[in-house]
Amino acid sequence: MSVKASAGASGLREQDFSACTNTRTQMSDPLIVLESLTKTFGKTVAVDKISMSMRKGEIFGFLGANGAGKTTTIRMMCGLARPTSGRGSIAGLDIWKERLRIRSKFGYVPQKFSLYTDLTVLENLRFFGGAYRLPADQLRRRVDRTLQEMDLGSRKDFRAGSLSGGYKQLLSIGCALIHEPDLLFLDEPTTGLDPVHRQQIWDMLYEFSQRGTTIFVTTHYMDEAERCSDVGFIHEGRLIAKGSPRMLKQSLREQLLEVHVEPAMPAMVELRKIPGVYGVDLRSGRLRLHARDPHALLKSWNDHWPFVGLQWHGYAWVEPDMEDVFKAYSQGYYLEDQAKRGVR
Repeated sequence: MSVKASAGASGLREQDFSACTNTRTQMSDPLIVLESLTKTFGKTVAVDKISMSMRKGEIFGFLGANGAGKTTTIRMMCGLARPTSGRGSIAGLDIWKERLRIRSKFGYVPQKFSLYTDLTVLENLRFFGGAYRLPADQLRRRVDRTLQEMDLGSRKDFRAGSLSGGYKQLLSIGCALIHEPDLLFLDEPTTGLDPVHRQQIWDMLYEFSQRGTTIFVTTHYMDEAERCSDVGFIHEGRLIAKGSPRMLKQSLREQLLEVHVEPAMPAMVELRKIPGVYGVDLRSGRLRLHARDPHALLKSWNDHWPFVGLQWHGYAWVEPDMEDVFKAYSQGYYLEDQAKRGVR
């Protein structure tokens, strides 16, 4: 059976949703510097010699599979965990030796809701503002502004524990920003939220970035990764890539092969067995292949379609998106491809 028919044109026009490129060069000196930062737990290496820097006003997306070391890295940067080796600095201050001085310079929103559930929204904001020793008049202005910006005014007398997931996150971010820090750490802030609240939070992050706040965010949502000015991929504790979303998509070099084969689920199982195929994903009824040599695969199928019971309906060459990039790095496709090519 010939597979020449129905060859599609290159699809999925590349878009760059980076919202903060105009802020990336606001300052020449980096706000964050990490040098061979390492954390071990016994024989387990959770974070392995991470080195990178970030400038003021960036929205930096930190991506990786569960257990890759994202939260441990943030905890070291926040002075909550002592590095085993290496060092890091925020605004020139050592993240461990000067951690008490650094804490006034950042806000931190952890994965799990950690505010006082028995206190009201207003009481939580006042508590955290007081913890940062804001003067009474300044605290009052900051609380009023936060209630307005976070859309919490009508809920200021609600107990924090009674809020929906979206409003809990808004309150957490509000408490982290009450002292107007230079840096905000967000550990998967939109997990489990509906699209409306996710968009609301990202609209606010853009605004904070424009004011000069640096955002360090972990996320598993690839549409959110597209919105970052820079992205870093961590794999088994090591930083294996860092750059803009556009640059990382270009790093995959080759267009991806997307095939229309039915039935799709049995076809996915069969295609994953082929040597040189790193992974197969189902996208809107089509199968997208990460392969060592997709051109050779297509040529071989043109000569002979080997799958009895699977119907071939065509193919298209598609540009990688951030989901493709995430899979390529987090599941080792990219590293395996480099090894096969002899690239170091």
